[in-house]
Parts: sequence; structure tokens; C-alpha cells
Amino acid sequence: MKNILFHKENMDLQLIKNKLNSGEIIIYPTDTVYGVGATIESLEGIEKIYKAKERNFSSPLIALVSDVKHIDKIAMVREENRELLKKLGEKFWPGGLTIILEKKDIVPGIMVSNGKTVGVRMPNLDISLEIIEAVGGIMPTTSANISGEKTPRSYEELSEKFKERVEILVDGGKSPLGLESTIIDISTSQIKILREGAIKKEEIEKVIGKF
Repeated sequence: MKNILFHKENMDLQLIKNKLNSGEIIIYPTDTVYGVGATIESLEGIEKIYKAKERNFSSPLIALVSDVKHIDKIAMVREENRELLKKLGEKFWPGGLTIILEKKDIVPGIMVSNGKTVGVRMPNLDISLEIIEAVGGIMPTTSANISGEKTPRSYEELSEKFKERVEILVDGGKSPLGLESTIIDISTSQIKILREGAIKKEEIEKVIGKF
């Protein structure tokens, strides 16, 4: 596959939008690690992510958003957890916190292992936000590596084999955090940390109390 390589100084957002809308996928930097993404409206693109990663559909992708206003398009928030989401968003977004919420029908089943929830995050990196906004503000994303291989924290760490499977590449240097996001599930009344990464549980508890 012939790659189209952009740097942050020469990104053609219209071309990126057109390519993703036609079912292509993109490797791009986020604040945590490098991700591979597609538009949420393209099942073909989402399927290509799984194929590129050699990953089965039992591992869900998360939805990166360019603005918190897009969350209502893809997720429902339990009334008792609405204030919780507000507090977490105000403190940790944009940033390294993924929040699990009950999904809406716009989220394709293959993206979330046919489950009822979706992980949502707003990255703290302008180049990421520009790309995500260009394709409608929501981008199904996961780490840009073949399953089981090291997660890339810079463009240089991307494997050549994986890059060959993606049409659009964006070199944004090193990811500022270089650590996967923390995942917290607030889709039910039982709040729980599913993965501790860039943000520690103690930091979260300072904002919403112990759980």
C-alpha cells in the first residue's frame, strides 16, 4: 500500500477527511501514544483497524472526541452519574482519562465487541483534535501497533510492518505523555477503574471521592 505521510506543518485535513470517509484508516499522534483511527461512520474503516492490528473483535476500540459536545451523540449518561462525568471532564479533559459510558446506536457493534458501552476520551494534543474534528469530531481509535507488540510512543517507534497497512500517516514527533490512558467505568452505579495509566486512582478520588 502506498502511504501518504503528513507532518503537523503540512496536514491536508480535507484530504484526510475524504480518505477516511472512503473507508481508509490513519495513524496519528495523541497525547498518550500513537493511535490508528477511522471515522465512526465507516464500518469498512473500523474493520480495517482490526485487520491491521491482527486483532479479533472481542477487544473494543475507544471513541476519541474533539470536543465534549460530541459525547451526547454517542453515549448516554445515567442521571446519577451526570455530575460525576462533569467533574471528571472538567478536571481531566483534555487529557489521559478514558470514561466508559452506555453507548447509543450510532456506535457500531463491531467497534465495541457488541457490548452496551463505549469508552470516550478527549486527547490533550492540538494535532489530534484537528484531525478528529475534521472527520466529524468522533474517531474510533486504538494503539497503532500489531496486537502483542510494543505500543508506539513516537513516530519512530511505529513498526514498518504496521505502517504498510495504513494509507495515511501523520508524524507528530513524540507523544507528550507516552503512557496509555487510565480507563474508568461509570456506565453503572458501580464505579471502577479498568486500567490505571496516565492518571492515578488517587488523583481521581481527589475529584469524585473514594469508590
